[in-house]
Amino acid sequence: MVKAIRVHEHGGPQVLKWEDVKIGEPNEGEVRVRNKAIGLNFVDVYFRKGVYKAPSFPFTPGVEAVGVVTAVGAGLTGRLVGDLVAYAGRPLGSYAEEQILPADRVVPVPPSIEPVIAASVLSKGMTTQFLLRHCFKACFYASLDSSVEPGHTILVHAAAGGVGSLLCQWANALGATVIGTVSNKDKAAQAKEDGCHHIIIYTQEDFVTRVNEITSGSGVEVVYDSVGKDTFEGSLACLKLRGYMVSFGQSSGTPDPVPLSSLAAKSLFLTRPTLMHYVVTRDELLSAAGEVFANVASGVLKVRVNHTYPLSEAAKAHEDLENRKTSGSVVLIP
Repeated sequence: MVKAIRVHEHGGPQVLKWEDVKIGEPNEGEVRVRNKAIGLNFVDVYFRKGVYKAPSFPFTPGVEAVGVVTAVGAGLTGRLVGDLVAYAGRPLGSYAEEQILPADRVVPVPPSIEPVIAASVLSKGMTTQFLLRHCFKACFYASLDSSVEPGHTILVHAAAGGVGSLLCQWANALGATVIGTVSNKDKAAQAKEDGCHHIIIYTQEDFVTRVNEITSGSGVEVVYDSVGKDTFEGSLACLKLRGYMVSFGQSSGTPDPVPLSSLAAKSLFLTRPTLMHYVVTRDELLSAAGEVFANVASGVLKVRVNHTYPLSEAAKAHEDLENRKTSGSVVLIP
């Protein structure tokens, strides 16, 4: 038996229960991993609330962890007991002391990167990687480099959040002009450190008006919006002609329906991507993870683990995350 967080019904943080579970031994193509650090992501809140559907009840939430391989399924090569590995994405179940994982979904963690850092950055880092590298311009130039680049101006909502912080740093390194929105002065200071050239405290000023002023009325090439309902229409208004609206989260709720005709005024592009569709193959996964870890090692990405909680206190971590009391990355420790 091991300890894990279990969800028996959808609801608030209080539905996260600390319970005993059985995990068994790995089958062919699987490994058993003893988790050392677990990344908390807003998608965990979506599963807890029922915005995203878990395969069954009860379930153990969590889509990211770093741990040590403790057992290897029959016939498996390339994974050894004692290896330090990470995973991000499916299957659910990282909120546990130990778990069984498909061997082809775990990636090696470089020895230079501590488990807490790796667990805080892999999911958010690979999300940042595909958002910057593959979403913008993708429908025009699918066979070419579709990365944000020098000369582009981008808008990042929740710029001091887990993904937002990495987006600002990476986009700045790529040479883009970065506009970030945050809720207060402390988060504004962090966003500045992370490479935001222009910072909007949205609780004090209208972000659409400020973006219009910053860009002299031309708008931005792309908006990265993880907030959803509260910012969606404003984000569309911030885009320039043929701009890209990348909606990759909905922390404030599901956006209201948008008529297709509303995009026609500026021939806008709208996408709602998810990480799992950009790391489908083993090669895609290794490439994305490798670029993230390389950028951490080189200093391009500064990972802020501003908050750690015992795994048993996951409910408190969720409450703080939803109440915007956190910034940067949040890690649960078994």
